Amino acid sequence: MDTVKRMRRLNNTATGLFEFAVRAVLGALLVLLLATIFWATVRTFVEVKSLFGEGVHAALRVTMVNSLAILAILEVFKTGLAYLSVGRVRVTYIIDTVIVVVLGEVMVFWFREIDYTKILMVIGIVFSLILARILTIRYSPLQTRTTGRRQLI
Repeated sequence: MDTVKRMRRLNNTATGLFEFAVRAVLGALLVLLLATIFWATVRTFVEVKSLFGEGVHAALRVTMVNSLAILAILEVFKTGLAYLSVGRVRVTYIIDTVIVVVLGEVMVFWFREIDYTKILMVIGIVFSLILARILTIRYSPLQTRTTGRRQLI
């Protein structure tokens, strides 16, 4: 019986140390992401200012592509904050992040000549991600049916 108590105490200590280490590393990464968001925003303004001589089209392209990259980093930041506060990450946060990143790639394709098969492939990926997002919301364990009972995943 004494060894069982020791093993439980050791397990609790190891779990506590692991959770502390994960929170410390994630906190440092979140600070780094915040600095990156700030730096990317300032850099976007500087690039747009320097591109006004080349035309509005070039300035809008840089603004759209950089803004979508900043939004993708912001989604990753939101996912990290959710993990710190709740202790888990919702699948919808991950899907939202991937959708924003893929849309950023679509915007890059928009300004280049690209093969139509690649464009159709990206459209297929976006539609499948949207379908996955809808399904994760529809069948979330937190949602209730009309009967009032919780749904199972």
